[in-house]
Amino acid sequence: MKFYPVFLRVAGRPCVVIGGGEVAERKVESLLAAGARVAVISPRVTSGLAARAAQGLIEHRPRLYRLGDLTGACLAYAATDDEELHEAIARDADAAGVPLNVVDRPQWCSFIVPSILTRGDLTVAISTSGGSPALARRVREDLEEALGPEYERALDVLSRLRRHLQARALPSAERQRILKRLVASDLLEHLREPDAAAVDRLLAEYVGRDVSLATLGADLR
Repeated sequence: MKFYPVFLRVAGRPCVVIGGGEVAERKVESLLAAGARVAVISPRVTSGLAARAAQGLIEHRPRLYRLGDLTGACLAYAATDDEELHEAIARDADAAGVPLNVVDRPQWCSFIVPSILTRGDLTVAISTSGGSPALARRVREDLEEALGPEYERALDVLSRLRRHLQARALPSAERQRILKRLVASDLLEHLREPDAAAVDRLLAEYVGRDVSLATLGADLR
């Protein structure tokens, strides 16, 4: 089965996690990291989830799942050991039009979660369409070695430069020309060190002598 790759904005939106174990806790943490409003439905939860609830960071409903619990949700996770419950949740999610992931049960999923590599705001998602999560993890580990911290620094510098060029009201074609030339240059090599002086020389060459890491407010630490 082929899945359509997409990144969702869940900040401030309601999401439901059914289950209270370690797997559910990991799903909750990933949703909180994206700014979601999370409700956990489970009679019992891990100490970590209990602490999150005590801090007011999540809503804990200490009971079994009920029909209607998915109403209004942006998306939902099911992470229990009850296969009959999973099937019922999948039916409810389908009827309510709520995207659902049933952990390790691709037959009940309307979305799956890729293996994720992050470098700051750079996110790389790897999926095998549920065929082999182990292989997805291996691909991610290989990419972790190939994509070092210089990519996070590069994204920060290029994002700041893009906003700077937009503020100067340069034509779109000119902005793209500058940014493409920088990406094709030795920028990543200089950021791997990092060598701030060398990066400033590139900025002066490709953008102008009035542009530097300092003027962009970029910090290479």
